[in-house]
Amino acid sequence: MQATIQLKNKTNKNTTALFLIDKKTDLKKINLSKEEIEYVNKKIKNNDKYIALNQYTHHTLLQLVDEFETYDIPKLNETLRGIGNKISVLANTHKYKTIDLISKTNKDEWLLPIAEGCVLGNYQFIKYKKEKETNTLSQITILSDNIKKKEAEELNILCEAVYHARNFVNEPQNTLNALAFADEMKALGKSAAFKVEVLNKKQIEALKMGGLLAVNKGSKTPPTFTIMEYKPKNAKNKKPIVLVGKGVVYDTGGLSLKPTANSMDSMKCDMAGGATVAATMYAIAKSKLNVHVIGLVPATDNRPGENAYAPGDVIKMYDGQTVEMLNADAEGRMILADALAYAKKYKPELVMDFATLTGAAAAAIGQYGIVCMGTADESTKLNLKISGNFVHERLVEFPFWDDYGKLLNSDIADMKNIGGAVAGAITAGKFLEKYIDYPWMHFDIAGPAYTNSSDSYRPKNGTGVGVRLLFNFLKTISN
Repeated sequence: MQATIQLKNKTNKNTTALFLIDKKTDLKKINLSKEEIEYVNKKIKNNDKYIALNQYTHHTLLQLVDEFETYDIPKLNETLRGIGNKISVLANTHKYKTIDLISKTNKDEWLLPIAEGCVLGNYQFIKYKKEKETNTLSQITILSDNIKKKEAEELNILCEAVYHARNFVNEPQNTLNALAFADEMKALGKSAAFKVEVLNKKQIEALKMGGLLAVNKGSKTPPTFTIMEYKPKNAKNKKPIVLVGKGVVYDTGGLSLKPTANSMDSMKCDMAGGATVAATMYAIAKSKLNVHVIGLVPATDNRPGENAYAPGDVIKMYDGQTVEMLNADAEGRMILADALAYAKKYKPELVMDFATLTGAAAAAIGQYGIVCMGTADESTKLNLKISGNFVHERLVEFPFWDDYGKLLNSDIADMKNIGGAVAGAITAGKFLEKYIDYPWMHFDIAGPAYTNSSDSYRPKNGTGVGVRLLFNFLKTISN
């Protein structure tokens, strides 16, 4: 259950509350006893910044924020989200249902990222547990006359979208195959009022999407190609922005079976790019942003059964180019290439693809950021990086020199689907580049999409990475 954020101008008695204070704050106005004020002052003198008072039926929490004035905006926002996660943990530990957020400084706007961290940190995926230890926190109340109702509503929608993305990634493939994933995207479209069309296998065959069909040859479950569109009347962009998400609902590596121990255990997460795109479509449509966006998600599983494509096969792609397939575990680029070529029909302003594409990207920077590269102009890249820093989904741009493209040269086809032992994340991007004729950015989220341990408000397993980045970037275009 998602905790919801609401605005009020009065606090309730005996409710757990977090107060933002500075050294000028009159503690008498916080309803503390003389002894409690003395205790707090002592803590402040000892350089404590976060003070928790257990008042039996509830907690009063004080966060000293003087030093926050020196932080830049990205550091400030992430610090505040971390505080939100901390108080979410406290609330659930003590079985509290509500938390009030109050600023005793002139920084009411700081309460929003605290609320964001609180909601995102409250996430659980426990639907398959017989005995559920459900988090109790269900409501976060911001006490302020300075924050607009629309800001709280938008934050609720964005957090809900992240929840959707996390749920998709955490859902096992036996309940979320390509067909079920497409149905879930239809449900999001119905809920948020954007168009969704799902192409079935026969339609995909008619389009000759050779990459998607080749990967699907090892599966008993047919592929899907989901097309989502949100087009408001007052869209600021004349040409659409297209989002493409990798939807490999489970990846064995195909006939190039994953060789390392435990390497398949988390491969239900290989559709995290598709989850990011679908959840972003939900967020922008539900928030009614003035931006025209199309989402494309090719989906299949990658297995070694049936008539699986084999290393050495030559595949004719949607746009007519041929690929010498030398590694069946480099399947994500095969299905993305068809989708990227398909995106040409929209004459897009910008295309962005999200994919758990390479172990090389994860090895390079771990779970701490997103590897990106592409052909978009420097202004677009800068704005994406600003959005990434703002939401702490930081972007690391890799070099994209033509030299890397030469590593994909094939003796018998237009290209190979792998580039060799070096620069795996970049050669994967150079492969995708061969299918575009528009401004484009590629985001490899293999590192942060699925993690083995929690990190503040980012939970263990599916994180929903990319949704907040895209929403912030698209919002700047919408405004």
